[in-house]
Amino acid sequence: MNAPTLLSPGALARIDEAAAKYPRDQRQSAVIAALAIAQHEHGHLTPELMTFVANYLGMPPIAVYEVASFYTMYDLKPTGKYKLTICTNLPCALQGANAAAAHLKKKLGVGFNETTADGAFTLKEGECFGACGDAPVLLVNDKRMCSAMTPDKLDEFLGGLK
Repeated sequence: MNAPTLLSPGALARIDEAAAKYPRDQRQSAVIAALAIAQHEHGHLTPELMTFVANYLGMPPIAVYEVASFYTMYDLKPTGKYKLTICTNLPCALQGANAAAAHLKKKLGVGFNETTADGAFTLKEGECFGACGDAPVLLVNDKRMCSAMTPDKLDEFLGGLK
């Protein structure tokens, strides 16, 4: 009898594709990709899902949890419809990211790692996104990067999402 799977056949195929890029005995090297695939399919990473990924890649569950809890791109609890991650690293901070973050907190009525009461927005603080020349940078749902996000541009952006 086969063990139950928490991921679709398509997700497993994508993980296998990522793992195939590494030597057979280093399948665990695909953990970052596997977690991203699992999160995309489920919305966030539960302990059961992380254990499943660990077993699928042949690694200790704690090692998977360490990766998932270290990187801000992974969510260990449900997020809002729009996950807004603002970079507050030094280059972005020097270009106004702290003021932009304060503006978002006030406008949304939440702090970092919190979700608005209506479930629309989750605000997160992120580390460098590699776009320092476009600071301050906002990452939306881990997919869309917005540049030069001043408070005025943030107001315009949020208005367009409603």
